[in-house]
Amino acid sequence: MDNTVGLVHTDNTTEGIRESISRALSLIKFETTGKVKSVVIKPNLCYYWDSTTGQTTDPRVVSGLVDWIRERYGSDARISVAEADATAMRTKHAFSMLGYRRMAREKSVELLNLSEDSVVGKEAEVNGRTLKFDVPESLLKADLFINVPKLKITTIKNVYVTIALKNMFGCIASRRKIVYHKFLNEAIVGINKVLHPNLCLVDGVFALGRVPTKLGLIMASYNSFSVDWVGSQIMGYDPSNLEYMRLAVKEGLGDPSNVLTCGEKLDTFRRVFPKKNMRFSKLSMTLQMKMLKLYTKMAGDVTHPILEGV
Repeated sequence: MDNTVGLVHTDNTTEGIRESISRALSLIKFETTGKVKSVVIKPNLCYYWDSTTGQTTDPRVVSGLVDWIRERYGSDARISVAEADATAMRTKHAFSMLGYRRMAREKSVELLNLSEDSVVGKEAEVNGRTLKFDVPESLLKADLFINVPKLKITTIKNVYVTIALKNMFGCIASRRKIVYHKFLNEAIVGINKVLHPNLCLVDGVFALGRVPTKLGLIMASYNSFSVDWVGSQIMGYDPSNLEYMRLAVKEGLGDPSNVLTCGEKLDTFRRVFPKKNMRFSKLSMTLQMKMLKLYTKMAGDVTHPILEGV
């Protein structure tokens, strides 16, 4: 498997993003084997935050990718943009609020809630622990499965980095993925032993560090591990110090010695990425989670009533 990661600068325009996607895929010489009739694209829509916050995948990135797929594989390819419900997020609201429903109409693609898909029970052994996952069938059957994560730092203890490998955790069909948080690093590695995207295309147009920033980066690779190895360095982390990356190496998901970059220099983006104050961020996240738990207890739901009409 090719472990090269292409790094391309992009501006903040629809056309610029589209051109940068094409350049990034050319850099890694992306090719598929066999006919491509069904395509599933998995962005990161973790909550209802706009992409300019650095939290969610920009629909313009997905739109540009759809254009590239149509040009490469023809207009007959069935393309779905997929996300699963989360403990505090409902996909139907995220699609509407974040511009995906409009994009789907314009590009004639389908929107798929993975939590409503048929599922297959899968198991993975990680670090001596047997993990069970409800895996959407659509991801297993797609001719081309594309992971389109964000480049961002998380306040989740001992994870810290959210890029390609963590975005696969969001594919788990069950809503209450919070049940995995006690052993989240193992769960991230486990789901990546089950699901193997053909391509990773990272949205770093806006990224999230200490603050959201216009980073202007598109990353591309065949390999999720390689993306996280390079991306974590851009964000100021030594990937060998991240627990889930150490587990990924141990479980055979990647080999750091084989990871290469091409295109722009890694330091070009590392120099401007806003490093995060983890102490402040943990305090902020703790406060947010307490407020969410209080609301959930009072309302009996994690979805605010105002969203039900969206």
